[in-house]
Amino acid sequence: MKSGTKLPDVTFHTRVRDEAIEGPNPFRWEDKTTADYFAGKRVILFSLPGAFTPTCSTYQLPGFENGYAEFKEKGIDEIYCMSVNDSFVMNKWAKDQGLENVKVIPDGSGEFTRKMGMLVDKDNLGFGMRSWRYAAIVNDGVVEAWFEEPGLMDNCPEDPYGVSSPDNLKKHLDEANEPALA
Repeated sequence: MKSGTKLPDVTFHTRVRDEAIEGPNPFRWEDKTTADYFAGKRVILFSLPGAFTPTCSTYQLPGFENGYAEFKEKGIDEIYCMSVNDSFVMNKWAKDQGLENVKVIPDGSGEFTRKMGMLVDKDNLGFGMRSWRYAAIVNDGVVEAWFEEPGLMDNCPEDPYGVSSPDNLKKHLDEANEPALA
């Protein structure tokens, strides 16, 4: 995936809270498209191997959540976390993490991830098909900057993390916003 590439058109099957529904599960299905999430906004999208996994839950997601105000100051409208997990899992993880700023996008079937060229087999961990770890700055549905962890492959014995970290994206935004020297 390179800068200047338009994101694939996909429909995501989400579950949203609906106060009109009574009982222990007050949620309804709501389909959202790529355009619903990305049109007319400058966002950070980061994708990771799985909800509730160590690196994702300890560093990457909390880092973006805690850095939200700073990213807003740098011209970012929204921050989205995507994983090849269904909406039930993503919503529970968001609740578990106490998210107030980062929004989760469930790519349950992996369609978006596959079309991004980032779907990998993680059978070596018992995960099945999952996303390779990456992040992107996306402006109105077009990739502005791309941050992919090294070693993209099926059944990777490692879980590289650093290129797609919140700190690395902040650094990129700072450098992109520096005035040119005369």
